[in-house]
Amino acid sequence: MPAFVTFGRVLFAVLFLYSGATKLFGIAATADFIAAKVAIPALLAPYTAQLETMTGMPTPQLLAIVVGVFEIVSGLMIALNFGARFFAILLIFFVAAATFYFHDFWNQSSPENAKSLMDALKNLSIIGALFIIAGYGRSARSAIVPAYGDV
Repeated sequence: MPAFVTFGRVLFAVLFLYSGATKLFGIAATADFIAAKVAIPALLAPYTAQLETMTGMPTPQLLAIVVGVFEIVSGLMIALNFGARFFAILLIFFVAAATFYFHDFWNQSSPENAKSLMDALKNLSIIGALFIIAGYGRSARSAIVPAYGDV
């Protein structure tokens, strides 16, 4: 069983490694996509203005870089089983937020929302897998106690 779990973690992490790499290799396109979908709240505007001044980059471009790096680091940590539970929990929040902001099928009319609905359902299954990783964790299991209860 541990070999299957390790293999599953590595295969699962490929999704985030690839996604993060494509964001970093296409920062301009990712920043445009973020700018079209996410509005910075007025409460955070002074802080984002300070970040833009410090970095010399607009907020969507900065977010594209941060998200790309976050996905790569999280994918590596899950694949290497180092802090997997922590990064799985962080990714649960990240994927839920991405689903809310970028796959808003409830704001689209019926025939056009099919792709967004499928992407939202895909993200829901990814969140389920992340819960499994977060629940399983890193700790070694005893041979007497089953890893997933009585199932």
